[in-house]
Amino acid sequence: MTRNVIIGQYIQRPSFFHRLDPRTKILSIFMFAISILLTEGTISYLAATCFVVLCVFLTNIPIRIFMNTLKPIIVILSFTLFFHTLFSKGEHVLLSVGILHITEEGIKEGIKVVYRIILMVIIASLLTLTTKPLDITYGLERLFRPLSIFRVPVEQFSLMISITLRFIPTIVEEADKIMEAQRARGAQMNHKGLFKKISSYIPMIIPLLVSSVQRAERLSLAIEARGYGAGKERTRYRQLIYRKNDYGTFIISILFFLFLLGLKVF
Repeated sequence: MTRNVIIGQYIQRPSFFHRLDPRTKILSIFMFAISILLTEGTISYLAATCFVVLCVFLTNIPIRIFMNTLKPIIVILSFTLFFHTLFSKGEHVLLSVGILHITEEGIKEGIKVVYRIILMVIIASLLTLTTKPLDITYGLERLFRPLSIFRVPVEQFSLMISITLRFIPTIVEEADKIMEAQRARGAQMNHKGLFKKISSYIPMIIPLLVSSVQRAERLSLAIEARGYGAGKERTRYRQLIYRKNDYGTFIISILFFLFLLGLKVF
């Protein structure tokens, strides 16, 4: 199970993306996500695909790792394609069963939406795979710092996101340990039926929930013991500094965003 969950995992590599400032990656990924929502037409999809492939190449991380990020959302992708195929209206009806009509336009729309989600998931995984959770926290704090004027708890919000990303693989690893312990006691978890397979995982939920609550309690005590949130203007050992690569990447992201926007408008 641990191999299939990539969200929240950081992979150390000597790559261009690893050396970028976390603020640059967060803003660039945000702009790309917006541009994907505006994507229309073959040229736009081809340009977005080439951009994602180039980014994956610059991370120096095997492509199979990025493909593993899609495994947890296969059900969502299948449901999205199924929903658009059945309920999208169109003129060219391929199959009609009662009130349900499968149209050519519905199939095309479903494929477009699914492909957008795939591109967004892959590009979003660049942030967690190439950035340490603590660096993500620092980047979010610096980006949201202007909101502190309105008494928005920026530091707490950033820490919450960082802990969430960090604990996803930790909880999955804990679930693996519980499953192995139950198998050692004779529990069967390789049932073929869907309902039997789901019922076999029910005894794992309670110990996993208890373990997660205990881990969260220990973490809260550790944070409180270190005086987190007791003072303002906390200092950082590592300061975030924009470099030439960050400015260049940010400019390229803006130009790509404007390019896709121009294709949609004109």
